[in-house]
Amino acid sequence: MLKNYSICLPVVPGSLEEEWVQILEKLHEHVKAGNRLLKLNIFTGLPGYDSLIYARGFIMKSVIDGFGESCPAISVTMHPPESPWKVAAEVMSAGGECCEVSTRFVDETPYVSISTAHTTEVVGAGLCSDEWPWNTRKSAAAAFEKVLAILDRENMSMDNLIRQWNYIGNILQVSDGFQNYQTFNEVRNEYYSKYRSLRGYPAATGIGMMHGGVIIDFLAIAAKESLNIKPVDNPNQVNAYEYDQKVLKGLKRKGQAIKHAPQFERALMVINSKTCRLLISGTASIIGQKTIGKGDVKEQTIVTIENIKKLTDSERISQMTGYLSGSGGRFSLIRVYIRNSKDFEEVKKICGEHYPGVPATYIEADICRDELLVEIEAEYLP
Repeated sequence: MLKNYSICLPVVPGSLEEEWVQILEKLHEHVKAGNRLLKLNIFTGLPGYDSLIYARGFIMKSVIDGFGESCPAISVTMHPPESPWKVAAEVMSAGGECCEVSTRFVDETPYVSISTAHTTEVVGAGLCSDEWPWNTRKSAAAAFEKVLAILDRENMSMDNLIRQWNYIGNILQVSDGFQNYQTFNEVRNEYYSKYRSLRGYPAATGIGMMHGGVIIDFLAIAAKESLNIKPVDNPNQVNAYEYDQKVLKGLKRKGQAIKHAPQFERALMVINSKTCRLLISGTASIIGQKTIGKGDVKEQTIVTIENIKKLTDSERISQMTGYLSGSGGRFSLIRVYIRNSKDFEEVKKICGEHYPGVPATYIEADICRDELLVEIEAEYLP
């Protein structure tokens, strides 16, 4: 099904609580206008892990209390939004065709099931455990277990995953020789090896998050009729799951022959009789498997956008879909991760020129390589 996206910011700067109340009022107005909320991504910057737990608690309670049986899936992550705001919301809502939307809970965490005549989709968000904030392995495993619990309840499996967001606390940190991102990749490999039978992977983003822990959001889909899901690669990039060992940081685990590369597709094309959409993974300034434009945020942003253009090339899309021309497409959303807050203005300017009028979220985050300064993900409708 098609979805609508919008970005919700406060009106007047204030405390986290004051700004959130302003956003919550806008969300209620959005619902009164006839929209069904499906997912909220809440981005905030706070001084410590305990403050994240506090913020997640009061934000989730206010949404669950405020929207009841129509509560969306909710993810609250430690990503400072653009100044002067302390909190920002990215909103996914229903649109495009008739559908039945249900909110359900696993361990007090809401998720959403969307049923149309053609598909059933499940939107999971904010899946995590606060028990091991400084242990990436245990945090990642706990998050994947919650993914499995939701999929199992909906009679799905990890084969149904088409999009995944992985927020990894202190992603570049190395402890006892093991990098947090590489540790996450090992856990992901373990779960995919055990619970996926498909050859390919979901589209995905693996991005840093302030402080500790691992949070996973996902989108899964099951077809009631013919559904075509095709990976889309970038001819100018090595597939992430084929990276050389030299690209992967830190030590390999004892007893392992190799370090496992990030397992995701550059993009996934999802096609049924009614819709076609391209889910574009987190994309950065990488050609082949080499980082381009080290130290130059402008060059990195431009190279990143050029990489996205390769994924949305109209001729390739036309060849893949068969019945679509690939012309006249539009982006329904971009999300931009920027390592340094000082670069927000320049990155926003470049993205605004290339994606005019597209709902866009700009947040501060570490990228998965030390030398990367920006990463962009998107959803595209050919």
